[in-house]
Amino acid sequence: MSDPQPQFIAAPAPAGTEEKIAVLHRPSAAGMADRPGLFWLSGFKSDMSGSKAVALDAHAAAQGLACTRFDYRGHGASGGTFEDLCVSDWLADALTVFDRFCQRPTVIVGSSMGGWIALLLALARRKAQLGGLVLIAPAVDFTEELMWKQRFSDEIRTAIETQGRWAQPSAYGDDPYVITRKLIEDGRDHLLLGGEIAPGCPLHILQGQQDPDVPWTHAMRLVERLPLDDVTVTLVPDGDHRLSRPQDLELLLRAVDGLVARAMV
Repeated sequence: MSDPQPQFIAAPAPAGTEEKIAVLHRPSAAGMADRPGLFWLSGFKSDMSGSKAVALDAHAAAQGLACTRFDYRGHGASGGTFEDLCVSDWLADALTVFDRFCQRPTVIVGSSMGGWIALLLALARRKAQLGGLVLIAPAVDFTEELMWKQRFSDEIRTAIETQGRWAQPSAYGDDPYVITRKLIEDGRDHLLLGGEIAPGCPLHILQGQQDPDVPWTHAMRLVERLPLDDVTVTLVPDGDHRLSRPQDLELLLRAVDGLVARAMV
């Protein structure tokens, strides 16, 4: 069977640009239109063809559920240049796709940076019918808390401030991650951990305790900021950042099924 081909929709870009967002949308099966849909949000420098996104889509197909996944601009098959973009742009992409394709109660699944975007989306769409959030190693505020404050040396911070960019080696590919001053400064406009977070729906957080990129303690900081919502945390003692092993994917799909069932009550 050939891989599905994405459709392309206009990005929320300045007038005159031709940037497009690549979207893979699976409608619900006949007779299943009243069941919640699924919405996937990838991580930083990741795309909708990763193992977790593909597993989620296959699970949705088996259950007859609608499923939408897409690539942020500067990622995967979408237009745009990564270095020119930042959290505001990727949140705008998520909102554009969500509003276009998710017209029913929806369970949002966000991985790493996608967990941050998922919370920002939920806060922006409080009146929408959100079925719940599944957050995988949620990298909330990662540009500030995990990069700028914890991992970047004075030399790296100086390079970003004076040169506007720094190429960070990647553990997940040959190409480095280019961290720009724009990304860091824009991230500060979306910080969540400094106050109460109230997305208004149940959450299930999946977190590996051997995650070198988003420590499990970071996930617990997030939980402390979610006092008004029903939060379940599943810690995977031997889990890494990706949580893509067969047993991790099974855990993810069980978490999704749990929130889908709750949204139908």
